[in-house]
Amino acid sequence: MKFSTAISLLSTITVISAFSPGVNNYNVRLPITSLDAKRVSFKEDSRKALVRGINQVANAVKVTLGPKGRNVVLERNYGAPEIVNDGVTIAREISLRDPEENVGARLIQEVASKSDSKAGDGTTTSTIMTQAIVNGGMRAVTAGTNPVALNTGIRKAARMIAEEIKSIAKPVEGTADLKNVATIASGSVDMGRIIAQAFEKVGENGSTVIEESQTLFDEIEFTEGLTIDRGYVSPYLVKDQERQIAELISPRILVTDAKIDNVNEIVPLLEQLVKSKEPIFIVAEDVTGEALSALVVNKMRGVLDVAAIKAPGFGMRRKEYLQDIAIATGATYVAEEVGITLDSVTLDMLGTAERIVCAKESSTIVTDGKQEEAIAARIAQIRREAEAADTDFDREKATERIAALGGGIARIKVGAATETELKDKKLRYEDALNSVDSARELGIVPGGGATLAYLQKTMEDKILDAMNNEDERIGAGILIKSLSAPCMQIAENAGIEGAVVLSKVQAISLEQGFGHGWDAGKMEYCNLFERGVIDPAKVTINAIENSASVAGLVLTTECLVTEIPVEMTEAQKQALFDAQGMGAGMGAGIGGM
Repeated sequence: MKFSTAISLLSTITVISAFSPGVNNYNVRLPITSLDAKRVSFKEDSRKALVRGINQVANAVKVTLGPKGRNVVLERNYGAPEIVNDGVTIAREISLRDPEENVGARLIQEVASKSDSKAGDGTTTSTIMTQAIVNGGMRAVTAGTNPVALNTGIRKAARMIAEEIKSIAKPVEGTADLKNVATIASGSVDMGRIIAQAFEKVGENGSTVIEESQTLFDEIEFTEGLTIDRGYVSPYLVKDQERQIAELISPRILVTDAKIDNVNEIVPLLEQLVKSKEPIFIVAEDVTGEALSALVVNKMRGVLDVAAIKAPGFGMRRKEYLQDIAIATGATYVAEEVGITLDSVTLDMLGTAERIVCAKESSTIVTDGKQEEAIAARIAQIRREAEAADTDFDREKATERIAALGGGIARIKVGAATETELKDKKLRYEDALNSVDSARELGIVPGGGATLAYLQKTMEDKILDAMNNEDERIGAGILIKSLSAPCMQIAENAGIEGAVVLSKVQAISLEQGFGHGWDAGKMEYCNLFERGVIDPAKVTINAIENSASVAGLVLTTECLVTEIPVEMTEAQKQALFDAQGMGAGMGAGIGGM
C-alpha cells in the first residue's frame, strides 16, 4: 500500500530515578507515541473512494430484498456464524481494509441505522436508494454539474415525494392489514399471524416483546392488567397454598413511598377496613417489623384479608411507578412530599381494582375501568416524556409503563432448532413488530417497490417544474430515477429482468389505478392491497429521506481526511506490548515508593 505522507515513528525516552543511598537506580523506558499522520484526498479521488465503499456495502445488503431475497453469512470470532436476512445487521458488520473506502461504508451504515431507529424497517430499501442516488450523482458531478445545487434538487424532490406518500397512504383497517404488514416484513406467514394475534389482544397501548423459548416452536403469552415485578413481602400472606398466590377480589389499595414499620401508623386505617370487611393491598417502600407481624397475625386469624408488596423500581423511577399505580386504581399517592402521612389516610384515599393476584416474584392488578380518563391522560403524559427522553433505556421504560397502564403485554417466545436460526428469527420478528408500529402511525402503501415506481411516473413533471435552475433539475431527476431501484432489485432477486418488471408495473398501475403491481412471492401482477403485499408508509418515507440526506452530502464532498493505518508485524506488536506493560508496572512502583 502506498502512503502519501510519512508515518510517525514510535519513540521512547529514558527516565532515570534516584532513590535513597545504597539503592540501585532504575532505568525505565516509557513509550511515547506521537499522533498518527493523516491522508488527505481531494476532489474526484475523495468521492470515488467514498462511492467504492458505499457500493461494497450496498451490494452485500441488496441481495436480501424481497420474498425471494437470499441470506448473508456473518463470521463470528466466538460461537457459530450468523445467517441473517436483515439489512442493517449486515451493514453494521462490514468494515473495509482501505480507510477511505471504509468512510463510505460508515456513511451507508448511518443510512441503514437511521431507518432502523426511526421506522424499524426499510433498511435495505434505503441502502439501495442511497447507492442509486450516489452513482447517478457522481456521473453528474463529473460532467460539471454544481454539487451544491444537485444536493438541493435531491432534497427538494425527496420532500415532495414524502408528502405525496403521506397523502396517498391508506389507514390500517383491522388486524388483517397488520398481519399482512408483519408477513411482508418477516417473510413468514406464521410470524405475521402471531404478531397480528399479539396486537389484537393487547390493543393500541399494549406492548409486544420478543423472548427466547426453550422449545422448537414459537409461542405467545399474554399478561393482562398492570404487572409489577414485585411479589408478596411474606409467604404467610399467601391465601392459595397450592398455587402459592394471594388473590384479592375487589380490594382497596394503599399506595405510599413510606417504609411501614410502626403498626400505630396504620391501625386507624385497618380498623376502618375491618368494619367494612374489605380486603386491602399495600404498595410501600417496605413493610417490616411489628407492622408486618400485625398484618400476618390478622391475616392468619381471618380478621383482615391483606397482601403487601415492595414498591417497584429505584430512585425517581420508583416514584413514577407508584404514581402510575395510584392513577390506575384511583388511589391517593401517600407521601410526605405531597403533605399526606400514613396516620392521616382515610378510606376515600384508597384505590379500587377488580382483582389482584400477588405471586412470589410478581403481582398483577386488573383494574375495574373506573379510571379510564385518568389513565388516558397519564399515558399521553408518558408518551411526551418518552419523546423527550435522552436515552434508549428511558424510552424503553416509558414504553413498558404505557403498556402496563394501557392494555397489557404480549410475550412472543421464539423457538428454533439451532442458535443460528434463533437469532435470524428474532431479527425478523423485531423488523415485523417495528413495521406494524409504523403502519399504525402513518398508514400503508402497496409493497414490492410499486409505490415508488408509480410515483416515478406520476410525479416527474410536477417535481421538475418546482426546481429553480437546471442543476437542481438534474438533482431531482437523479432522485426520480433512483425510485425504480427497489422494484428492479426485488425482480432481479427473484430471477427476472428488473427493467421488464418495472415497465409492466408502471403501465399496470397507470391503467388499473394505484395499488396494482407485481407480487414477487407468487410471480404475478395483481392488486397488491387485495393480495396483502403492503408496506408501512413511514418505512417508505424514511427510506427516501435518509438516502437523499446522506447521498447529497457524499456528492458535495471535495476533501476526505483519513488516518493512515500502521502495519506492524507480530514481533513489533509484542515488543510494543512489553514496553507498555513495563512502563505501566514501573510507573506504579515509583509512585508507591
